[in-house]
Amino acid sequence: MDQVADLEIGLHRREADTYAVDFRFNQPDSDTDVRLGQGVARFDLPALSKLAVGDPGYGKALTASLFADATVQTAFAQALASAQTQNLPLRLRLLIGASAPELHNLRWETLLHPQDGTPLCTSENILFSRYLSSLDWRPVPLRPKAELHALVVIANPSNLSDYQNLSPIDVEGELKRASENLSSIGITKIPAASDAVEGRATLKNITARLRENEPDILYLVCHGALSQEVPFLWLEDEDGKAAITPGDELVTRLRELNRRPRLVVLASCQSAGNPTMGEALAALGPRLAQAGIPAVIAMQGSVSLQTIAEFMPIFFSELQRDGQVDRAVAVARGAVRQRTDYWMPALFMRLKSGRIWYIPGFGDERGAFEKWPSILRTINRGQCTPILGPGLYEGVLGQTREIARRWAEAYHYPMAPHERESLPQVSQFLAVNQYERAPYDELEEYLKEDLRQRFADQLLPEMKNGSYSLDQMIDHLGANRRKEQPSDAYKVLAQLPLAVFITTNYNNLLASALSEMGKQPQVVICPWNDYIEGIETVFDHEPDYQPSVQRPLVYHLFGRLDDPETIVLTEDDYFDYLIGVTRNKDLIPNAVRRALADTALLFLGFQMDDWQFRVLFRSILAQQGGERRGRYPHIAVQIEPEEGRILEPERARRYLENYFTKGANISLFWGSADDFVKELQARWEARPV
Repeated sequence: MDQVADLEIGLHRREADTYAVDFRFNQPDSDTDVRLGQGVARFDLPALSKLAVGDPGYGKALTASLFADATVQTAFAQALASAQTQNLPLRLRLLIGASAPELHNLRWETLLHPQDGTPLCTSENILFSRYLSSLDWRPVPLRPKAELHALVVIANPSNLSDYQNLSPIDVEGELKRASENLSSIGITKIPAASDAVEGRATLKNITARLRENEPDILYLVCHGALSQEVPFLWLEDEDGKAAITPGDELVTRLRELNRRPRLVVLASCQSAGNPTMGEALAALGPRLAQAGIPAVIAMQGSVSLQTIAEFMPIFFSELQRDGQVDRAVAVARGAVRQRTDYWMPALFMRLKSGRIWYIPGFGDERGAFEKWPSILRTINRGQCTPILGPGLYEGVLGQTREIARRWAEAYHYPMAPHERESLPQVSQFLAVNQYERAPYDELEEYLKEDLRQRFADQLLPEMKNGSYSLDQMIDHLGANRRKEQPSDAYKVLAQLPLAVFITTNYNNLLASALSEMGKQPQVVICPWNDYIEGIETVFDHEPDYQPSVQRPLVYHLFGRLDDPETIVLTEDDYFDYLIGVTRNKDLIPNAVRRALADTALLFLGFQMDDWQFRVLFRSILAQQGGERRGRYPHIAVQIEPEEGRILEPERARRYLENYFTKGANISLFWGSADDFVKELQARWEARPV
């Protein structure tokens, strides 16, 4: 991934007309912020508001106001010089504090370089955005570039002539340009059929397409205005006439989506607020950003169609190069700098990385990974042990973080906001605040109801009325998924000639997939509590049982859904589990201990900072034979990229090596479990036999 230096400039009200200017600087090779001092700034808001839109004097006056203090000049110069010394772009994020909402009305994109007077926001070396915080704590998972999808909406009501100064939009031309601009991205278009009701750019149709297709990019072309602090969009009704829609209605629809676009592009007049009218925070762009949309491009003022026509192709072309929204905006803005309204496209962003997609691969070795032959050889020899995490079942059961978030909302979880997506912590709260078995009962009820809602068309009728167990419902959906998807992770893994599988997951999907392959999986649960110790296993009936390809061992570390007493769910459960396996190493069967010490370990579907991964790692470290793990040259670890979490695969790999065991040779795959499994399947099937 491209590295950048990061500078956040914060503006906060100090006195009536004075604002504190804070600087937080971060270099890519450092985990800590550097404070570059605090200065002050004064803005003559009435005088700035009197300057005409497009007046070059506005940028000069705004720049002089921000950089009047020598401390501010010095701090900016230091950050810029540090970035230039390392030949890095400077990601400049402007954060306007809650105490100074009036500063949102200023045309920050007209800022000039304080030293040479050139436009600051048209340089590819300075990536400028307005940084808005959000109350939405949901993580922003990134999607592989090859799987990106866009929803293009062109609203052109037939009666625009009824409204003063609103000219018709060239629908065919806009759709053609969008198709050309997004050439390497899958596109859904509205209008799909200009004479059909379902093809109208109605709010209902837009919402339906957002839910159905889960696009990464929403590109909306329409007329818009800001009136009495309320943003409005000229969408369509079912007859094709104007439906003047309050922007808050679109914001609400997007906020309610389970998977929202990572980027919303509003090619509409005044979608970022009309700076001559004030109260830009009331406009649609900032509201979308504050509602949790990671990146929003909106127009501040009556931007010309010509500027949009020149800006958008370059923006989307650059975006498809590396996925960095702020860099693409800088290049596109630079291309239209000769136009008087070049500054009107504004970027509101809460992505610290600036990125909305990634390219799957092995860390910094992506595209040239040399260890695939070794991985395939260990699999072929049966010297590989897959260890499965929650990322493998999310296609059926959803994310554990989403479960935790919904429980936290329903039961009014009172702790830190970032803990609201930690299932162990929220489960612990339920166990204390409700009753001890509450999280286990809630988990079963929640999953059943969620499956009935999301897979209503796939479940058997009797599964919808409670006649079937949760395990049976999951097995049914898993079988459908394996039938429809040749690269289903469980299906691919079940085909490999391996004897031991270790899973942290509660479901039976792996054993079911193995059975479909004609194998006879032996399911064993780690006896981390007294109850599980009383459950008979294959080792009780067959003391000499040795896992084989035909009779593989499926070892559940954290329990099974069909027996809630076995599940590791709350914080206390995880601590009890870790204490148990650490103190009594005989809890783990010899076959599993040998697999952990004497085979290459293939981690699939984990996030490095999740409880399951951390506790799993600690329990592995507690096992004997750790010195032998270094003999295996490739332990492939899959971690899915996510905004605000692990952004640098090479540093994550070094951390993992040091944490796992000194001298281990770990290759960190940068992508989802599905990404890795698809490539594994292709290489396994293409190997020489």
